[in-house]
Amino acid sequence: MSTGAGAKVKGRILVVDDESRIREACRMVLEEMGFDVVLAADGEQGLALIRDRHFDIILVDLMMPVMSGFDVLAAVREHHPDTVVIVITGYATVEHSIEAMKKGAFDFIPKPFTPDQLRSIVTKSIRYTRALQDIADSKSRLRVMVNRLMDGVMTTDGERRIVLANPAFLHMIGWSGDTVVGRLVEEVVADDQLRSMIDEALAMPPDTFTEIVHELSVAAWDSQPERILDVRCAPFRGRTGANLGTITVLHDITASKKMERMKSDFVSMVSHEIRGPMNSLLMQIQVILDGLAGEVTAKQREILERASGKIHNLTNMVSELLDLARIEAGLIANAKESLDIRRLLEEQVAFHRPAAAAAGIALEIEPLPDLPLIQANPQGMDEVFTNLITNAIKYSPPDSRVSLAAGVDAGFLAVTVRDTGYGIPEEDLEEIFASFYRVKDANTRTIHGTGLGLAIVKSIVNAHRGSIRVESKLGQGSAFTVSLPVSGA
Repeated sequence: MSTGAGAKVKGRILVVDDESRIREACRMVLEEMGFDVVLAADGEQGLALIRDRHFDIILVDLMMPVMSGFDVLAAVREHHPDTVVIVITGYATVEHSIEAMKKGAFDFIPKPFTPDQLRSIVTKSIRYTRALQDIADSKSRLRVMVNRLMDGVMTTDGERRIVLANPAFLHMIGWSGDTVVGRLVEEVVADDQLRSMIDEALAMPPDTFTEIVHELSVAAWDSQPERILDVRCAPFRGRTGANLGTITVLHDITASKKMERMKSDFVSMVSHEIRGPMNSLLMQIQVILDGLAGEVTAKQREILERASGKIHNLTNMVSELLDLARIEAGLIANAKESLDIRRLLEEQVAFHRPAAAAAGIALEIEPLPDLPLIQANPQGMDEVFTNLITNAIKYSPPDSRVSLAAGVDAGFLAVTVRDTGYGIPEEDLEEIFASFYRVKDANTRTIHGTGLGLAIVKSIVNAHRGSIRVESKLGQGSAFTVSLPVSGA
């Protein structure tokens, strides 16, 4: 039966059976379903047709003269593993059908069968075929996408054998040998730090998931110059949470690092050149204010003190620009040691309490739980909390309260500096960590600052692989929370 001109054919099916009645019955039902149907009277004829073209589904009778359905099944499985085979059998040989399924048949249908039974089993098999095709297509698309990425990507199994490594990854590590799939990581990756990251990811407990991040310097090889890579490695887990392997991503940051270094060097040079003359100006103004250059009138003193304050603000800005340059050069992140945050916070509160009391503000530290040591730069952490506490005092009216609290959550040590001051308008919350950005309203207009303090805080926290967030409401105060990894390297 013809499917009609212009009808869409769902797929091609081969029916191999020595009974013409069965073959024709299958043709009629399947063509009505929209399939292209081809018939074969025995196994040899069926195999000849299979060699000439591809079939999506093959229905084959197990008990045929000349060549059995088992032989046809074996040939199909060897040469066309993506073809679905359904065996046709009589009631007396159901056990043979089960044996055929063990050897790779998708399903079986017993004789005699109804048109509905045939439609049902073919519909089920075509869904299976399409699912397999979708999986194959998805894998193909994913493989093409990964291979075209500029970033390097490598995945391993739980035994540290490479499952996938795209060309960018192999180029970045300087590999020029044969295929790496199936090889152990140490056979391909020479860098000890990269290998240890993969080991650390594989050993990560099921209840922990942390992306391991490092910067890696790759020595020059062949005609390639030395490069700096941002390396990120994480475990790959199954539904039960067990580690199945790892995925490692390499991103070449050589160019951006050079630009950052150039910018930092420029800022350092300009800042040094400016700070000297400004300090000299401050000293000369102070000489005049002290009366060493003659009597100073009240009006002159007012003007000189205002000028001295402006120059002092510029000097602070230069110092903070130098801090930013130092942070961006990596000096903060590289000089880490074990740090007791409890002790640092207690020292900070003791140091800033007199200034807070002079402004009529209560500065307190909440009872702290046991806090683990962290790997951090002491000077950097001191600068972070000095800035946050100073800001909290500066932007709070008299009779306010500033408090510090700390705890551990999901592998991070979190420290919160909370005040009951003026608060930050919602539209400014997204901008306050930008360099030179200052909130300006009726409460803060007379408060002096450079607009670099929070930018420095964020840069230092980022250099420690941490994060900072802020919550604030106008008239109710603000809370800045710094989160730092407990096991940071």
